[in-house]
Amino acid sequence: MASHRIDGAGPGAVKRKATGEMAEWIPDDEHKTFMVVVAHPDDLEFSSAGTVARWVQRGMNAILVQVTSGDRGSPDPNMTPECLTEIREQEQREAAAILGIQEVVFLREPDGQTDNSYRFRGRIVHEIRRFKPDIVITHDPWRPYALHPDHRNVGITTTDAIYPTARDAIYFPEHYHEEGLEPWKVAELLFFGPEHPDCFVDVSSTFDKKLEALRRHDSQVGRSQDLEKRLRERLEEIGKQADLPMAESFRRLTMRR
Repeated sequence: MASHRIDGAGPGAVKRKATGEMAEWIPDDEHKTFMVVVAHPDDLEFSSAGTVARWVQRGMNAILVQVTSGDRGSPDPNMTPECLTEIREQEQREAAAILGIQEVVFLREPDGQTDNSYRFRGRIVHEIRRFKPDIVITHDPWRPYALHPDHRNVGITTTDAIYPTARDAIYFPEHYHEEGLEPWKVAELLFFGPEHPDCFVDVSSTFDKKLEALRRHDSQVGRSQDLEKRLRERLEEIGKQADLPMAESFRRLTMRR
């Protein structure tokens, strides 16, 4: 299945099997920085930690924009949002360090209350202009049925922030006039959790890092007895779609720069 393109083709390499089917997508060498924008702590680790670790090992710079701090994600009625924020942000910092992420930005939007507003979009645009990522990874907002509202809102708002908002100078001109942040064009947008993936990354060599990072989210997965087994089985299942031992999958959009 071919990748989508906006305003023309972009760079990137795809390894192919002898049959001509896609096996793995590898970023172009000119791509130096990538950004992951997610709704909650542990969203990155479940969805794309193997990819993050793999690309960091290739020498790329990784930035995490953590939209909410997951301050409502507890079954404990005696837990407070303030306490849970502190716990989950520390878990995320530890997980990010394992994966080699250079910087974690906590936006601290309220858990379960994100929206696709112009205000929220401006916050994502600000981080894009600040860090200038070549690639952005985020939630697939068009994934049917099984969607947390924050996943949907973060995915669609990030998409809108990339195109056209971060690109065009007259959107949020205060970024330039007050901070010197210039417009920025992202080259590749990858959606994780898609119904129909067309982009796969071999994570067999970084599975251990993914598992270790995920286990740092003790408040969420600390009591899971079969986490490694379930995770391994899932990644092997995805890998079969691209003749890879283990894989994480995405839907890819390529933009003209």
